[in-house]
Amino acid sequence: MEKNITFPTDRKLCFKALKLLVKKARAYKLRLRQTYTRKALYAFVWSGRYSHARQTKRANRELRKLKTYLGRVIRDVERQITGNELEENFTELLTLAKKVHTQKRKDNHKVYSLHEPHTECICKGKAHKKYEFGCKVSIVMTEKEGVVLEARALHGNPYDGHTLEEAIKQAEKTSHQEIERILIDKGYKGHTVEGKEVFISGQKRLTKHFKKVLKRRQAIEPHIGHMKSDGKLKRNFLRKEIGDQLNAFLVGIGHNLRLLRRFLYKPPPKKV
Repeated sequence: MEKNITFPTDRKLCFKALKLLVKKARAYKLRLRQTYTRKALYAFVWSGRYSHARQTKRANRELRKLKTYLGRVIRDVERQITGNELEENFTELLTLAKKVHTQKRKDNHKVYSLHEPHTECICKGKAHKKYEFGCKVSIVMTEKEGVVLEARALHGNPYDGHTLEEAIKQAEKTSHQEIERILIDKGYKGHTVEGKEVFISGQKRLTKHFKKVLKRRQAIEPHIGHMKSDGKLKRNFLRKEIGDQLNAFLVGIGHNLRLLRRFLYKPPPKKV
């Protein structure tokens, strides 16, 4: 589930961090030696232009300038608030700005958004869209009807197999029924579920009956597609981690209501 953020690049994050620091410093009447807002804007624009023209050395030169300006503003603000009552007000923003200023390409736990700092990079492994910036969502559905029993956001980018046991427990708690058979894809290998029939996609040495049963695993894909197109699973507009949890929960409720409406709908009689 993607967050409502722009695609993160170093130049965007550095420029945004500098603007936010200058804006907050002005709000608290701090007199900075130099704001670098105009110089930073010039470097930001030309870095994008050089990147578009594939002039990497020139683009990196402008990015280094942008980082230099950000570092100067960070140090200037720190000098003025150290040992001051304003220190507490700037702590969160300064921490994010420092992380944006120092983070490298292969670092872990990077900042991808300043207004949604908990956003994670999820590798999808698909040719058309390699990465997604948001959080994972765990969904448990019934085998035939496609009714959602459990839908919740997972933070920290956990391995799928480690989340299955908790998801099944929550689904059983919601439905007040014991789940006997579980159909999952290959991403859940290494799960810790015991005492239940678990079938993984591509599993060999199955009878014809269970091969037919396992084909029902793919039935969840169109349901997820409807949750993205008809619901709000494609992009989450709610703030912070609690917004992720609420959005995932409400998407599941909305999907169940659409299924119920379709079940109760009676088409009008055809005119002869």
